[in-house]
Amino acid sequence: MAKEYSFYPGCSSERRASASNYMVSVESMCDTLDIKLNEIPDWNCCGASIGYAEGGELPRHVMNARNMALSEEASPGQDIIATCAACWLGTKETSERLRGSDALMADTNEALKEAGLQVKADQEVRHMVEALIEDLGYDELAKPVTKPLEGIKIAGYVGCQTNRPFGIVGESFENPKYLDKLVETVGAEPVEAYDQKVTCCGGALAFSEPDKSQVLIKKIIESAYDHGAEMIVTPCPVCQLNVEVYQGMINKKYNTKFNIPVMYYSQLMAVAYGSSAKEAGLNGNVVRSKKLEEIAAK
Repeated sequence: MAKEYSFYPGCSSERRASASNYMVSVESMCDTLDIKLNEIPDWNCCGASIGYAEGGELPRHVMNARNMALSEEASPGQDIIATCAACWLGTKETSERLRGSDALMADTNEALKEAGLQVKADQEVRHMVEALIEDLGYDELAKPVTKPLEGIKIAGYVGCQTNRPFGIVGESFENPKYLDKLVETVGAEPVEAYDQKVTCCGGALAFSEPDKSQVLIKKIIESAYDHGAEMIVTPCPVCQLNVEVYQGMINKKYNTKFNIPVMYYSQLMAVAYGSSAKEAGLNGNVVRSKKLEEIAAK
């Protein structure tokens, strides 16, 4: 029987958006695992940055609460799942704040009244990786593997948003191991000594202060190379984008020769589960992984 979740894809996972290949691989992975994602109807942007750009706190919470209210109507009783770290974190924060403040709940519902909505904040908000690990577990995730990713050394780059202040039950904030375990689950070799796994990639600084962001990205990539990694895996679209697409600019600035694939966990899982390169979204990566493509073609 399929596990069902209320699904919030977020802006970056839309078709032809920056992380559309993430969504392609998630769909392939979920088909194999018999997971049904019930997309929230008419969902909107989570407002990831407006609260920090003088847009005000209430508008940001109202934007998230609108999605939550729509989810409560369409898929009552189901956990809300997000694949984007920023969407997950923003929605999770709003849920926690609403549950903890009668005043914020009242103000938010007053705003939502204009759209004919009311939020109760009675659904749990979780990242896709949380649901995979906590609801299925590593043993179940390993069962569908038909094409193990043998011979590939992978650095698990968790990033900062999927790690603090919330995270997977039982995981360390300083040295989370879940990506290492997922890498093992699909038959690859985790680089457990990788020391940049929770370093920030600079997020939106890539646009406003690119020099600062590129220093952070350079450290993330250098550490992967220094520890023998052939690939980086992440659960965050912003991390994936920054660490992948700025390699060329960093190479020019620092005279480096970075060319390391940066993949989503779902792409690794989709390939290991027998998906084609297209079904795993491998054609959407800027730095292509020849090894994954070869395994997918078997």
